[in-house]
Amino acid sequence: MIGVRGLSVRLGEREVLTGVDVRVRRGEWTAVIGPNGAGKSTLLKAVMGLVAHRGEVVLDSRPAATLKPRERARLVAYAPQTPALPPDLTVYDYALLGRTPYIPYLGRESGHDRAVTESVLDRLDLTALAMRRVGELSGGERQRVVLARALAQEAPVLLLDEPTTALDLGHQQQVLELVDRLRRADGLTVVTTLHDLTVAGLYADSLLLLAGGRAAASGEPAQVLTEDLVGRHFEAHVKIEPGPDGRPVVHLVRGGP
Repeated sequence: MIGVRGLSVRLGEREVLTGVDVRVRRGEWTAVIGPNGAGKSTLLKAVMGLVAHRGEVVLDSRPAATLKPRERARLVAYAPQTPALPPDLTVYDYALLGRTPYIPYLGRESGHDRAVTESVLDRLDLTALAMRRVGELSGGERQRVVLARALAQEAPVLLLDEPTTALDLGHQQQVLELVDRLRRADGLTVVTTLHDLTVAGLYADSLLLLAGGRAAASGEPAQVLTEDLVGRHFEAHVKIEPGPDGRPVVHLVRGGP
């Protein structure tokens, strides 16, 4: 569903990404991990066409460079790490913005657009909050509203940049479980950036480890979350062991580097 070959991005004088390759199969959840400054968010922005890049991005077998913005928005929905949330906008109106790729220029939303938005709010348990202003919501509620706008696009690919940032443990789990349920129900292809390595290994089908703007490792969680790779690229002393479901659990070890 997503093919990236030789992707490089320069921002100012800095080469943020260099020669990154990644393939994400339809219906798969890929988590992009790596230390701060590794280029994780930039990779998602490049796939979305928000930053200039060299190399090739293919979406659903179509070269992304040939897609018009509205065509790309119908294929890929993107939720940034720190989205602009107008505090006076209602939850319903903010989620309705996800229908923008389908609304004619100078036109208004259709009955179908409103029906899709209402259905998404219902699936995310946000119907009761539909007329609430976004500025009145809790952190967990805001994250669900951001997700609602992305899902209202009805795009087969979902890019989420740190969807659990600033959430407590319970709200983190709620958001991740919700994404996983929707992915399985709708066959979505999901790419997220995640700081928590154990969480990334728990939910994602595959991991891409970025370090210094390059792909340091990729594959199933157990192949990427090794003590050698994590210790070397995160400069951390860790112990990694299988959890109850066999997926790797990353423990910090005191007295490390």
